Formats: sequence, structure tokens, C-alpha cells
Amino acid sequence: MSQPDIKPNHSQDQERLARLRAEAKTPYKGLRQVVYLVLAGSGLTGGVVFFFRLLAGQNWAENLPNLALQLGVFALMVGLWRWEQRR
Repeated sequence: MSQPDIKPNHSQDQERLARLRAEAKTPYKGLRQVVYLVLAGSGLTGGVVFFFRLLAGQNWAENLPNLALQLGVFALMVGLWRWEQRR
């Protein structure tokens, strides 16, 4: 039984080549974006926790720097996400 001649589709080859070139220009872009989202979510969650601790009046000297750190992590990840999108 012979298999039918299957000719490669030129448009599919061009699409595959374009995807490979894009991946070569920015390797692991998808992975980096997932890391940015996860860390931004973590920073936002921590920020909410420390904000409510401050609202409850618990140990301002300890919780205020922690809140600033969490919000800084969130801002950094949002900045990296936007920078990644512009590239």
C-alpha cells in the first residue's frame, strides 16, 4: 500500500519559520511573562495583607516597610511586563 504524496504547504512553512525566528529573538518570553504575573500576584497579595495589618493598627514599624516592599515588587513586575510587551 503506497502512501499518497503529501507536499509541504508553503504557507505553513512560512508560519513555522516566523514563529521560530520570533522565539530566537526573545527566548523564553512566555515563561518570563508567567513569572512576572505570578510574582506580581504575590506582591499584590502581600500588599493587601500588610495594608490590612496597618489598618488594624498592628506594629507600624514592622508592617510599613513590608508593605512598601510588597508594593515595590508589584510595581517592578508590572514594569517588567510592560517593558517585555514593548520589545
